[in-house]
Amino acid sequence: MQAINACRSTFLNFTEISVTAVGNSFDLSKGRYMCTMINEKTKKNLCKNEYPGTKNCSCQLKRSDLIDKVQISLSSDSWLLSEIFEFNECLLQKTCSECDRAGCTWNARNNKCIVSMMTCKKRVECDKTVNASDWKVTSKTPKPMKISSVKPAWISTLGKSEVLIEGENFTGSNIVMEITGTSSCEPDEISVTEVLNRTHMKFCLPPSLKETKSICIKEKGFKCSHPMLLRYVSLPVCYEIVPNISWASGGRNITIHGKYLNITDSIIIFDELKHSLTQFTCHSSSSECNFTTPAIKPEKGSRVANIVLNIENRHIHCNDLQYHPDPAFDFYELTTDLEHDLELKINKRKDKLNIVGNEIEIFLSHEVSMKRINTTFTVQNITNTTTYNVIRGRAKREESFASKIDKSSVKVYVKVGNFELEVLQKPRNYSFLYVLLLIPVVIVVAVLVTQRKSRQLNRKLSEQLELLECDIRREIREGFVELQMEKLDVVNSFGTVPFLDYKHFVLRTFFPEPGGNSFVFIQDSSEPLTIQSSNPGHKDESVAALSALICNKNFLVTLIHTLEKQKTFSVKDRCLFASFLTIALQTNLVYLTSILEVLTRDLMDQSSNIQPKLMLRRTESVVEKLLTNWMSVCLSGFLRERVGESFYSLVTTLNQKMVKGPVDVITSKALYTLNEDWLLWQVTEFSTVTLNVVFEKIQENEGEGTMQNIQVNVLDCDTIGQAKEKILQAFLNKNGSLYGLQLSEVGLALQSGPQTKELLDVDSSSVILEGGITKLNTVGHYEILDGATVKVFKKETTTPGCSEGEYSSNYCHLILPDSESAKDTQGAKHQGKQKFKVKEMYLTKLLSTKVAVHSVVEKLFRNIWTLPNNKAPVAVKYFFDFLDAQAENKKITDPDVVHIWKTNSLPLRFWVNILKNPQFVFDVKKTPHIDGCLSVIAQAFMDAFSLSEQQLGKESPTNKLLYAKDIPLYKEEVKAFYKAIKDLPPLSTSEIEDFLTQESKKHENEFNEAAALTKIYQYISRYFDEILNKLVKERGLEEVRMQLLNIKDLIEEKKKCKWV
Repeated sequence: MQAINACRSTFLNFTEISVTAVGNSFDLSKGRYMCTMINEKTKKNLCKNEYPGTKNCSCQLKRSDLIDKVQISLSSDSWLLSEIFEFNECLLQKTCSECDRAGCTWNARNNKCIVSMMTCKKRVECDKTVNASDWKVTSKTPKPMKISSVKPAWISTLGKSEVLIEGENFTGSNIVMEITGTSSCEPDEISVTEVLNRTHMKFCLPPSLKETKSICIKEKGFKCSHPMLLRYVSLPVCYEIVPNISWASGGRNITIHGKYLNITDSIIIFDELKHSLTQFTCHSSSSECNFTTPAIKPEKGSRVANIVLNIENRHIHCNDLQYHPDPAFDFYELTTDLEHDLELKINKRKDKLNIVGNEIEIFLSHEVSMKRINTTFTVQNITNTTTYNVIRGRAKREESFASKIDKSSVKVYVKVGNFELEVLQKPRNYSFLYVLLLIPVVIVVAVLVTQRKSRQLNRKLSEQLELLECDIRREIREGFVELQMEKLDVVNSFGTVPFLDYKHFVLRTFFPEPGGNSFVFIQDSSEPLTIQSSNPGHKDESVAALSALICNKNFLVTLIHTLEKQKTFSVKDRCLFASFLTIALQTNLVYLTSILEVLTRDLMDQSSNIQPKLMLRRTESVVEKLLTNWMSVCLSGFLRERVGESFYSLVTTLNQKMVKGPVDVITSKALYTLNEDWLLWQVTEFSTVTLNVVFEKIQENEGEGTMQNIQVNVLDCDTIGQAKEKILQAFLNKNGSLYGLQLSEVGLALQSGPQTKELLDVDSSSVILEGGITKLNTVGHYEILDGATVKVFKKETTTPGCSEGEYSSNYCHLILPDSESAKDTQGAKHQGKQKFKVKEMYLTKLLSTKVAVHSVVEKLFRNIWTLPNNKAPVAVKYFFDFLDAQAENKKITDPDVVHIWKTNSLPLRFWVNILKNPQFVFDVKKTPHIDGCLSVIAQAFMDAFSLSEQQLGKESPTNKLLYAKDIPLYKEEVKAFYKAIKDLPPLSTSEIEDFLTQESKKHENEFNEAAALTKIYQYISRYFDEILNKLVKERGLEEVRMQLLNIKDLIEEKKKCKWV
């Protein structure tokens, strides 16, 4: 035997190596043969097989195992043969295309084919590979790129598959990142993974040694940006978990102690079968991570769950978590003989859970005067016996229930994490014979009474339904049939709700009018650092002094009252001043709330002697706008978590219902609407056309076979622009992406055999009416039949002129210039209604739209005026209690006054503003038609809070009649809402301050308070003499007056030095 022959065959990600022993020097023994393959460089054993009576063997190896040379050995009891082979075919490929076909990675920098084992694997398109020098000749000099932040800035030595770079001027076509560290002689270049927009892009960073690197970005052939630091650190390590035991139902708070925990992608908990129980992230702290244990299937014995750190798809074992059965609570003993307290003892069986007092919640429920009273016990201590753990708890006895507690009605509940159990009392020998005898009698009587009442109600309901059915059949038969036959295909899954971030929500609510008030935000991350921002220790003395002066309550209240007395201090100035003040005190909401209290009391003193019911109705003072801003800040979280999804569902449903029927592009009037003023009067006959839509490959990086076909329903009266919108919306609903293209960048073409014809709103075939008015082309204009094929393609250039969907008065769509509908829009208010032959039809359209959105509207309303978990938002509870207290102090006995105050402060001042302006909350565009529909819904919302009864008749507007039957029910729900808030226990001062402090910390660095203070000083300087005179007259403000003069001197000095 003289040699070994080895051949390879590759399939998928594996390579099969077949080995044959050749030679004739001696015969093979007839024993068993051993085949071994070892990595020559690392000495790793790749394969080891045993074969009986043969000189052949084969092994399947990963392609990554064949990067280095492989030592192959064949042996038996009497001989050994070994040779070294090299199977790395990547080194044999000389061109980019050969390297790509071999499944390797082409290193364009070194013109070399390699096997990439890095975290980041990017396929190089060979036909697009150019030299940097060639590109530099043909490229214009771009704007210099700047980096503002790297997220994350700490990564492990394994690299990071997705790193977000924030900055500006990311507009190049060949962007790379240079990474320089102590372990490399020259910078490494990494191509960008994805450019999200001009200010954001993603990179994939490869593994590296543990060190701090300097990174910068550039376009190939140009200068690199200012560098930033990126730190490669060791892999995360777990030290311990405390505690390391949980009960089966879960819910126990566990803390992981370790190092570099914040660089993990996630932390996963597996059971014994390697099934994932839960996973969570831990990016806030590098040394500590808190989580709540998940539930696990209970068993008699203990179970073990594994905690694993997941980083770049690599699992690092952290620690084991022991699961034991849920705790067992046998019985309780209640002591009611104490004068002021109730004492409760609960016997718990001994276990290994080591439960402490703060993990146990004890509730007692008992009945007093037909009402159940709930009492919460505080765990005092836990004592141990041989078989039990005795839990002792105490609770204060309420004065209103000082009488003896009926122990027969007592129920005791214990909650530990997610585990909750009713604990039974020790068995007692009471006789309940009479009660048991009375129960069947009561049940029989109740059933008989209920059946009798039910028959009466059913009879009355049947009579009313018969009368209603006769009226509907007689008056609006055709509309009724249409209403019953139509079907609205509502897309319930509308994807992620496009919430605005907090900064833009504040900008749009504080400053609803368009203007340049973006300065109230902190300096944008894409802007270059200023001298002040680059040196945190440097602080503007005048701004700091003004900030301290604003925090003087006496000065601020005096300032506001003085400004409001100035005749030139307009309503607009009062609103802007209140908004600037809210921004300036964004991080001190506790102080801002105290100012709000003082100003509200002063406002009550002004209005209580005249008309107290008019208070807070309009925004005519600083405190009224301040209250609006305060509500917006404090209820932003409630709006996002509780109301946001149902509100966005309402806007989406309205849009879907509207586009189901004809919509005039010019006037925005539609057949389906809630607002009579926006109803499309002149409705021609229309029909639905089903189009087979083909999407051409419109993205350069799309591969073959990415063309998609969908079916879309349009109307024959739709313009080409409207049909395009419906097509792209259908594609978005199905695929969740529009390739990042705008509506104006996409065109439609009608395919008829081999020929295609581009479809346009206006072309040479458009109809020209009298007066030179052009009628927009529709689907029917092009005679597009049902089942026709339409292709969507990317336009080469955008047609100049007016943008799609926006046309001047020289165009018309469904409302012709000589029609009565057009005259109605320009002439008298009610002219044209008589021309509509069947009035009931348009009422049916309003009703049809109302029915389509009714469930969404009710869900939205109830999300607003119901208390989740019987708990009101802190801001609402606090301010309503404040209004109740002020009414009591002023001896206002009329309950309607307090009701109106609450309605003016919350629904009118906050919720109506939100309901009419969805663009305040979401990244959406509000059309005039949607604005009209939301106005009707907002009016119905406010009618629910009104105390006066609506007097509706034949001449009442349809906007009022549409929700006339719903308003009484809504009013009852609103009364219950106000009563529920009032019945809740009052909030303590610490609870209110904790809430306000947390809200302040959430947005601590989101606003440029210095800019807001500068704007406030502009008002001070405008009325400086009046303010100074007022301070002179007021006692105890001499020091404040000197501070104000000092601030003025500082600002004047800065102006002289050209600092401002």
